[in-house]
Amino acid sequence: MFSWANKEGKRKDPELFQTVSEGLKQLYRTKLLPLEDAYRFHEFHSPALEDADFDNKPMVLLVGQYSTGKTTFIRHLMEQDFPGMRIGPEPTTDSFIAVMYGDQEGLIPGNALVVDPKKPFRKLNAFGNAFLNRFVCAQMPNPVLESISIIDTPGILSGEKQRISRGYDFAAVLEWFAERVDRIILLFDAHKLDISDEFSEVIRALKNHEDKMRVVLNKADQIGTQQLMRVYGALMWSLGKIVNTPEVIRVYIGSFWAQPLLVAENRKLFEAEEKDLFLDIQGLPRNAALRKLNDLIKRARLAKVHAYIISALKKEMPNVFGKDNKKKELVANLGEIYAKIEKEHQISPGDFPKLSKMQELLAGQDFSKFQSMKPKLMEAVEDMLSNDIAKLMTLVRQEESAMPSHSVQGGAFEGAMNGPFGHGYGEGAGEGIDELEWIVARDKPTYDEIFYTLSPVNGKVSGAMAKKEMVKSKLPNTVLGKIWKLADCDKDGFLDDEEFALANHLIKVKLEGHELPSELPDHLVPPSKRGL
Repeated sequence: MFSWANKEGKRKDPELFQTVSEGLKQLYRTKLLPLEDAYRFHEFHSPALEDADFDNKPMVLLVGQYSTGKTTFIRHLMEQDFPGMRIGPEPTTDSFIAVMYGDQEGLIPGNALVVDPKKPFRKLNAFGNAFLNRFVCAQMPNPVLESISIIDTPGILSGEKQRISRGYDFAAVLEWFAERVDRIILLFDAHKLDISDEFSEVIRALKNHEDKMRVVLNKADQIGTQQLMRVYGALMWSLGKIVNTPEVIRVYIGSFWAQPLLVAENRKLFEAEEKDLFLDIQGLPRNAALRKLNDLIKRARLAKVHAYIISALKKEMPNVFGKDNKKKELVANLGEIYAKIEKEHQISPGDFPKLSKMQELLAGQDFSKFQSMKPKLMEAVEDMLSNDIAKLMTLVRQEESAMPSHSVQGGAFEGAMNGPFGHGYGEGAGEGIDELEWIVARDKPTYDEIFYTLSPVNGKVSGAMAKKEMVKSKLPNTVLGKIWKLADCDKDGFLDDEEFALANHLIKVKLEGHELPSELPDHLVPPSKRGL
């Protein structure tokens, strides 16, 4: 809980925040929203945030061309059909479907959704009836949905179909969702990889949200290893031209449905990729508060820049004559105004809105109604960014530490967590976990031959003698040091024949590409050391 003071040091009544969500709502309403209202931020960029935007569960947005497996992916995660679900090779999902938790299974139409204050969709009414008729909420009791909500989107079409037949601005709706979701998953079909112009346009519309993006190369079991390598390379090359970031976007390869693999030669790869993707999704509830904090900071930075732009345009406008001509001149020379603001206020070029889009929006505005610079509003936002957010970060960490195990449960997330079908079960250091015999005993005669060439004293070899043999593996000293600690079960600084065999077994595990355990599993403890 924190108290905030104003810039002059006159302490206001303490604002006690019990949660991060409450703190974010208060900061937005009292410090950022007044700046947005004054400079018409909502007409240019994004509608005002509501309480539901701060209170809602983490959301995952699925985007892709038709028949890439978006709806099947949701079905796979939940292991249950949801209301309104349709799956097929043709463009079947023609609506935005928000799959959310509810005690009763059913569908809520879009027009009812946007008047529900408990749902974070009220501002979608700006996209009109053409969109709302294609927007529904599928509610159902499912353990996965207790932690996250999932947004299924219509398959992206090609050519004129995309631009004409929708009746609403598809890219703008996706951009609205992108600002509010915690994860954006782009799905591609490995069997017919093609990024249409419309899909490229959609991905570009998601600019500034690259940190939320993950890519899934789905249906990868339909092609062999050599083809998969080529498809993966082609996908990375195509994405590199569209997603303008120096970092390589994370791509998960697999077949995300509950059917037998058609080509099973990459099974281990698919299992490892699915595990990584599931861990990423499971971490969303734990990181939700931090994501909302991060999004509010991004919004505040954009609002600041927007205020500088609007006030600069107002300053240049004449009081009486020649307003229309001056407006056209200012819009045409907006790039110069950007450069001037950037230099004067030390603002990064990446914080500015897209020039062409801003020019298009400004063309329909009345510049005479713009506000000049109001220092107090700007100071409030600066104070929020420099002081309040830093204090709220402490509360974020407190919330995270208070719920360390808060992750997505149920559905496919439960299927491969434990038991013999868990990822890596019975492999590497886990080999022999179910066997009565000590797994190291199989190769112990070979290890014993080496052991007795090291001239053991009282049945043990010193660390110096063991090192001469262990370094032949060419593993780094840091790895060999960890192996030594694991193998020296009685911590006497020497290795007997069983401990030496165990050390060699762990070297073998590491050389085969597996990770070493942080603690020695019970099934690897030498028989003579059990019960110590």
